Amino acid sequence: MSSTIRFSTFPRTESPPSFAAQLVDAFRTKEALIATTGREKGMTSNQVLSTLAADLVALGFVVEQGKAQADKIKRPVFFGENGAPALQYEIDAFHHEWRCGLEIEAGRAWLGNAIYRDLIQALVMVELNVLALAVPNGYRRKSLGRTVVSKDYEGTCAVADALYGHSRVRMPYHLIVIGY
Repeated sequence: MSSTIRFSTFPRTESPPSFAAQLVDAFRTKEALIATTGREKGMTSNQVLSTLAADLVALGFVVEQGKAQADKIKRPVFFGENGAPALQYEIDAFHHEWRCGLEIEAGRAWLGNAIYRDLIQALVMVELNVLALAVPNGYRRKSLGRTVVSKDYEGTCAVADALYGHSRVRMPYHLIVIGY
């Protein structure tokens, strides 16, 4: 059986980051647990992150451990007095050597506009050269009594194509969109 885990990288005119396949393989290793294709109800983003955490740590990522402030991964945006971060944004995981941030979204990825927040916050995080944005291949929900599927991966790739392909915008980081 072929994998339902897929990925696209941006800009499309440049080779994927050298580590992209390793990162995607971490998702494929846990595919039976996290994949949204053919599943009635998917996991929450926190459940997906928790399922992948050990594999991500093995790759060298620092991973959010919980919802308490001490468990969060924060990336600086501005530095203030004495070099202390004056503004920081949270991210699900960060690989210092690869300068790669990872955000995992679930139900609100597309319909809740979470991908836009992730794309914008990554713009201003210091020392972030690659954003990996993991979204469901298909998010199922009820609408007017029937099940509808939001194609989050395709929607996210369409936004990325517009941002990375347009002459008015120059994105300062590479993007890996992972559909799970």
